[in-house]
Amino acid sequence: MAAFFGLGINNAMVEVDSPEVPIMDGSADPFVNLLKQAGIRVLDEINKVVVVTEPICVTDGDKVIRLEPSDGFKISCTIDFEHPLLSNQSFCMDFSDEAFMNEIGPARTFGFLKDVTMLQANGLAKGASLDNAIAIDDDCVLNPDGLRYENEFVRHKILDCIGDLSLLGYPVIGHFIAHKSGHALHHRLVTQLMAQPSAWRLAEATEFADISSPDWNFSPLSALHAAA
Repeated sequence: MAAFFGLGINNAMVEVDSPEVPIMDGSADPFVNLLKQAGIRVLDEINKVVVVTEPICVTDGDKVIRLEPSDGFKISCTIDFEHPLLSNQSFCMDFSDEAFMNEIGPARTFGFLKDVTMLQANGLAKGASLDNAIAIDDDCVLNPDGLRYENEFVRHKILDCIGDLSLLGYPVIGHFIAHKSGHALHHRLVTQLMAQPSAWRLAEATEFADISSPDWNFSPLSALHAAA
């Protein structure tokens, strides 16, 4: 879902012949590359965007997510796990298709070796390996090639945010601010936003898109729909 959103694709049919979508290398990068190879077609219908008009917030203990009004789509994310590699890591970005492909899409999911070992002992996570995730021990990364980014962990959390926000069905004009968030809290935010009509409005993307940009047709803020 994040790969579709990142490339501005909002009209596609996905057929899955397995219980779940392949994990690939644990990032969105393989899907982005395959979609680009397949080609992206621009349609004639004007795109719509969800414009955040007033702040909205959901919390769960010390986990907090906010959506605030903004003149574009921005994301600020912080993670803080009790681990030397994962404590107080932050990343902020002004969203664009190029920023997504270069800065977020390649960021892989991650997990603790002890958790994977426990799951596999119970017949779960059978496909988990260093080929499709970052494995973390008590104090180090176990993947021989290391990290793709120094702060790859928080970048993958932003990838999660983008994929979950795509469930709105429209690109977003707003500032997404997350502290120690996760899929469940993202879902709560999307649900609460849709249930609070005063906090958003639906607008034509031509209000915000710069269609003179050479890559405008691959941006989620595109003035036109795009489809694989």
